[in-house]
Amino acid sequence: MSLPAFRYHPDPLATGSVIRSDARCVCCGDARGYVYAGPVYAVDEYEQCICPWCIADGSVHARFDAVFTDTYGIGGGEWDEVPDAVVDEIACRTPGFQGWQQERWWTHCGDGGQFIGRAGAGELTALGPLAVASIRESTGLDEGAEWARFLAVLDEDGSPTAYMFRCIHCGELGGYQDCD
Repeated sequence: MSLPAFRYHPDPLATGSVIRSDARCVCCGDARGYVYAGPVYAVDEYEQCICPWCIADGSVHARFDAVFTDTYGIGGGEWDEVPDAVVDEIACRTPGFQGWQQERWWTHCGDGGQFIGRAGAGELTALGPLAVASIRESTGLDEGAEWARFLAVLDEDGSPTAYMFRCIHCGELGGYQDCD
């Protein structure tokens, strides 16, 4: 069974936001082989008990008033503002991701970016100089020794880490860094 398509999170299995599981979904009652492993913002706790299909069709949001990304973390500030429909799709019908602090969703070209995953120094460097520059800008550091030290300790699974996105319109990479 293939996972539903998510415009703003194209491979939630690779990013760890969806995992293999025999658990039954709390929303539809089916055991479909996968559950969501990211944050759920709702009155009740829902840990690894929601299937990706119920996220995609909006039924988890409708039934439990749950969102998967805080709406205040989607775009704005130094990033592009996006229409309410984009905020709604990202928050209510797209798997979120685990971050150290409050997760944010990068936006570009007036739309949400596609979350492509966490990155340490090696992964970030492999994405190219524009990706590296994007994360450097998010730190507020200038090129130099302090930035070089920061880049060297970026860790995909540790702290600090970079959260990377790709613009769905122009392909530009962007994101931010965070630490515990």
